[in-house]
Amino acid sequence: MTYSVAVSGASGYAGGEILRLLAAHPDIEIRTVTAHSTAGQPLVQHQPHLRSLAHLTIQETSPEILSGHDIVFLALPHGQSGQYTDSLGDTPLVIDAGADHRLVSETEWDRFYSGPFHEPWTYGVPELPIGAGKQRQNLVGATRIAAPGCNASTVSLSMAPGVSAGVIDPTGIVSVLAVGPSGAGKSLKTNLLASEILGSANPYAVGGTHRHIPEIRQALIAAGAPDPRISFTPVLVPMARGILATSSAPIAPGVSDADLRAAWEEAYHDEAFVQLLPEGHFPRTADVIGANTALIGLAIDRDAGRVVVVAAVDNLVKGTAGAAIQSMNLALGLPEDRALSMNGVAP
Repeated sequence: MTYSVAVSGASGYAGGEILRLLAAHPDIEIRTVTAHSTAGQPLVQHQPHLRSLAHLTIQETSPEILSGHDIVFLALPHGQSGQYTDSLGDTPLVIDAGADHRLVSETEWDRFYSGPFHEPWTYGVPELPIGAGKQRQNLVGATRIAAPGCNASTVSLSMAPGVSAGVIDPTGIVSVLAVGPSGAGKSLKTNLLASEILGSANPYAVGGTHRHIPEIRQALIAAGAPDPRISFTPVLVPMARGILATSSAPIAPGVSDADLRAAWEEAYHDEAFVQLLPEGHFPRTADVIGANTALIGLAIDRDAGRVVVVAAVDNLVKGTAGAAIQSMNLALGLPEDRALSMNGVAP
């Protein structure tokens, strides 16, 4: 069976990455691409690397144009998806790459975002440990999926195995992330200009203000932490793509080094797209560019009494579009890895 697809936000980074991956999917026909300010223009004018989709013209985003497809992807700025999802009740599968349907708590939405609160959808991180299982089980047959925030899923995948196994104290998590500017979207912003970021590292959303914090807390609660607390500091660095997240947490009393490593090994030993590196090895963002892979390195700092987890992802693939398509495959009963690669692009 071939599924017809519409992608909204097609001229942006996330929309373009969704289209790049879908273009290689044998079960998908990309029928419609939409946006706002670029409507009426050829897709390749804004996504010149997508040569196989040169026949597509960007249409205006509206419920009427998006309806009538088997699958709709929404790659819109936060707060803009809900106005369309409410009108897509007849669409068999809708996947939102924005934040509108990620959070369970309306209070947390109001605190970190603005605009109306929308019902939470099935969270699109298949490998995330939840209780005694994985989030994967909830995605099979899902009809409404919330793709993750890239920083949020990276930190959650880093810490959830320790939470689930009870080997860390989740009230003392500290995460510092080196993040490429593509995660902020394609709109023109002064702080994202090359002259502002080249040769510099720039912290932002410091002191518990980043919008991905409630999403991380929500994921760690699902993994078994009653009241997770996280100090989260992202740093903008001059690389187009990628996240390198260094997260640490206090080691729980009586936990051995072997117990610590075993928690992550058992969580991810059978996962294709989340891989724990051998002891003493740590990932680089260069190793995951273009791949739907999260690479994780683990160290035990006994002097500090903390476990340190370093995770690398491509924010546009595993952090966004790859997670969305992996979740789509599960929802449709297709092979989970279809159209997704674990191999990066080097150099």
